[in-house]
Amino acid sequence: MDPFDAGADGLLKQPKSVWATAGASVVAFMGIGLVDPILPSIAQGLDATASQVSLLFTSYFLITAVAMLVTGFVSSRIGGRRTLLLGLAFVVVFAGLAGTSGSVGELVGFRAGWGLGNALFVSTALAVIVGAAAGGSAAAILLYESALGLGMACGPLLGALLGDASWRYPFFGTAFLMAVGFLCIAVFLKEQPKPARKTSLLDPIKALGHGGLASAAVSAFFYNYTFFTVLAFTPFVLNMSPYRSGAVFFAWGVLLAVFSVIVAPRLQKRFGSLKVLGGSLVLLAADVLVLGYGSHTAAVVCTILSGAFIGVNNTVYTELALGVSDAPRPVASAGYNFVRWFAAAAAPFFAPKIEEWTDVHIPFVVAALTAIAGAAVVVVRRKALTLPQALDSARAGGTPTAEEPEPKHATEDGVTVFAN
Repeated sequence: MDPFDAGADGLLKQPKSVWATAGASVVAFMGIGLVDPILPSIAQGLDATASQVSLLFTSYFLITAVAMLVTGFVSSRIGGRRTLLLGLAFVVVFAGLAGTSGSVGELVGFRAGWGLGNALFVSTALAVIVGAAAGGSAAAILLYESALGLGMACGPLLGALLGDASWRYPFFGTAFLMAVGFLCIAVFLKEQPKPARKTSLLDPIKALGHGGLASAAVSAFFYNYTFFTVLAFTPFVLNMSPYRSGAVFFAWGVLLAVFSVIVAPRLQKRFGSLKVLGGSLVLLAADVLVLGYGSHTAAVVCTILSGAFIGVNNTVYTELALGVSDAPRPVASAGYNFVRWFAAAAAPFFAPKIEEWTDVHIPFVVAALTAIAGAAVVVVRRKALTLPQALDSARAGGTPTAEEPEPKHATEDGVTVFAN
């Protein structure tokens, strides 16, 4: 029996604390793609350019990247429950303030505060779910990844539904939903024991001295540039109404969820992690080229299809980052995410700038090249990315291959791992 099928059987039999955390996680992940379908509306409402509005992603992920060095430090000192509540409180306040913005500068600043809160929450949620879930880590991981996929799918849909009336409403809606999540966690989640070992601010940087972890982070950096070119720049290229754009990115998110949770593990079981990752990156590069140079219909289809490749990549990168080095899992995750989230901050800024300097096609050429660069790192550094350990049976459920590192989804010393 596939262990993920077994995990699915126990998926619904979870305590209220797990459902409260998972539900809040869905909303937290919704915040990433929430602004996608309303980017043109925000630009029009605040009399801003595409490059100015794209800074909503840049400020959000720049703060998220830096915060990755802080989340383990904080959660190892105040505990998982308090870290979750602190993160949610930040999101409620700054998402609400974002809806009141009178200029694009104010909105960008409030999104930065939102990014800090989201980093604190999301980076701790998996540890809490694994610690409190029934049915073992496989069910907990499946629940968390399902929350990620559902949030990425529903974010654009919520943004479209509320944003059709006003671009401000999605921000107020997020603040309300996160306030509900705050109350649910405050009521249903008990404080978890603090870890015996406290994480320092420099531990994630030191962990990047490992060749395998550094290679995974660099490859993911290039990949994330491609990922967030699609997420942040494509809405301007499609130039659709909030409803239509929301539908496109909802379908994109559904593919991301399905391929991340269901398809990727089976591909890894059959072909091995590195071959799957390299092939998926090459296919993503081809996809974004067609997106940039094809007709409007082709652009819509390729935008949706990119969700499949992104879902596969997210899952494999998670396992490589957490399994390739001997660093504690939360430390390895923080170092890896610190590097890769800088690309998520860079792509939304540079893509519209490149369009201004050249034409609308070139940002996608650059995105294709960065995907190829990510694949090249995997090929050149494949020995560093390989461990002579079996892939965790909770993920692969089959005979291990030599190239497959053991994923470390769970927690160590009570601190989270977040790599998706």
